[in-house]
Amino acid sequence: MRELEQSVAVITGAATGIGRALADRIADEGARLCLADINQEALDLVADALRARGCDVLAYAVDVADRQQVEALCVNVVEHFGRADLLINNAGVALCGGVEEISLEDIEWLMGINFWGMVYGVKYFLPILQQQQKSYIVNVSSVFGLIAPPGQAAYAASKFAVRGFTETLRHELAGTGVQVSSVHPAGIRTGIAKASRLGAGTDPKKHDDEAAKFEFLARIPPERAADRIVRGVLKGKTRILIGRDAVVIDLFQRLLPERYWRIMGPMLDWRVRKARL
Repeated sequence: MRELEQSVAVITGAATGIGRALADRIADEGARLCLADINQEALDLVADALRARGCDVLAYAVDVADRQQVEALCVNVVEHFGRADLLINNAGVALCGGVEEISLEDIEWLMGINFWGMVYGVKYFLPILQQQQKSYIVNVSSVFGLIAPPGQAAYAASKFAVRGFTETLRHELAGTGVQVSSVHPAGIRTGIAKASRLGAGTDPKKHDDEAAKFEFLARIPPERAADRIVRGVLKGKTRILIGRDAVVIDLFQRLLPERYWRIMGPMLDWRVRKARL
């Protein structure tokens, strides 16, 4: 019997990108699913496709920045399935602009989804997960939870916060039946850059240039990322790097914690120029 067969998996940000790929991949394991996303229409398409495969699926439109909506999601999962075994906090957004260009409202919006959405998920679902003999919490950070490039202060802050919260939680739950993992993807083809919010004082051309740069580097299909996450979790990995770039980035920041961007910045620009030729 597969480890996740007949388990109950809760995935946020499940309508697109890594979240959608995770839903497909975990359905392959025989799990029952509760999918959440703010985009109801796109979410319903994912849920209907999974139901056509015979998967038991719930789908809820949820703004993870709203704690009451996340609490209601938890209540609905318990009422329908009676349990939860795997929580994947995947919902996330991006914001383009330097510190002087983005507004406080921009930062609050991003942190509400990327950080507080994760916190709400953990706080409401943890008591349910602790009732199981074996359960999992997976929080999706980023390589920008390892490094902090210029123009990404808010996003990096949120992803560093996800990483810090997750590592502390892992230490606190060591020796229990709850396994806690953080995920650090490199360039995944998800469209998050194109959909990123433009900071209040950011030049639109700068936003377009940054989005185009990311698109050149986003080479990893979300399906491959999802498979890496699931395999990593089932192997007991608590820190999951996705993509060769993630491994290189992790190495650079370990070796040169204060000066990594002096090398990585020019290397990134060179790779983009080369790709455009």
